[in-house]
Amino acid sequence: MTPILKKTIHYVLPLLLGAFVLYWVYRDFDFSLAWHSMLYEMDWGWMLFSLVFGILAPLFRGLRWKQLLDPLVPGVRTSDCVNSIYLTYATNLIVPRAGEITRCGLLAKYDDVPFAQSVGTVVTERLIDVLTMLVFSALVFLLQMPVFLDFFRTTGTKMQSLEHLLTTPWTYVTLFSIIGIVVLLHFLVRRLSIYNKVKGVVYSMRQGLLSVGAVKNKPLFWLYTILIWLCYFLHFYVAFRCFGFSAHLGVMAALVMFVAGTFAVIVPTPNGAGPWHFAVITMMMLYGVTAHDASTFALLVHGIQTLLVVLLGIWGWLRFSFSSR
Repeated sequence: MTPILKKTIHYVLPLLLGAFVLYWVYRDFDFSLAWHSMLYEMDWGWMLFSLVFGILAPLFRGLRWKQLLDPLVPGVRTSDCVNSIYLTYATNLIVPRAGEITRCGLLAKYDDVPFAQSVGTVVTERLIDVLTMLVFSALVFLLQMPVFLDFFRTTGTKMQSLEHLLTTPWTYVTLFSIIGIVVLLHFLVRRLSIYNKVKGVVYSMRQGLLSVGAVKNKPLFWLYTILIWLCYFLHFYVAFRCFGFSAHLGVMAALVMFVAGTFAVIVPTPNGAGPWHFAVITMMMLYGVTAHDASTFALLVHGIQTLLVVLLGIWGWLRFSFSSR
């Protein structure tokens, strides 16, 4: 396989995958009704409030990352850590997962942080987030399992709706999402094999990976971790209050949808577009929301949140562009 073809697959496949899933999810959707809902029915006060948490989550992530970097390179600017996170999210809209490399490159340029060491800290961050999400997901599943069983016993028609959701075309959506994850893992393994050929890089990455043990204020580090995920959840949950059809949904319902959406984002599409919509729409229908209302919610909430990511990315880019260093 030629390098050009590899790059084409790496950059184009996520876009095609997201477009394919979005097409299947919204192929019969009336977008004019969603536009009307956004202009005349959506509560913009609640939406703006939810966006506050969308700003705070990457802010806390930047503060937590600085704690990992300080034992390696003291004096890294807090603002650079935060702004690089904003740029990370925006970069991932263009090339999924490329943002992590971008933020390491920015700190290498502006704060003289060794690239390999910063990559190691990013890997550490991701491992912590994965463990946090797995524990969180297990708790949600255990807490909600009786609710699901009671729901199916009292409303048998909903089980039929669920069976319908799991047939075509949803089966194809799931299949293509799994293929996307496999391709992503393939590229990650290839990149890791390249790093392993250079002993110096491996050593530096090891330092970054072990940086969590050298964090000076560990309680604050774990507090930032909790705040990051709390803000992610509130960014999603508060949006329920924007619409009459979702305002009645409780915290537990939101937790189930949040977990489903978080796992859907693993699929390498820009900001989880497509798989996230599929997961959220499916779970909202499980809780009694109509297909059209659930599709409207996913479309508008994801679109507005993506716009926020773009604006924060522009802010971060401007801060670095006009830096005197």
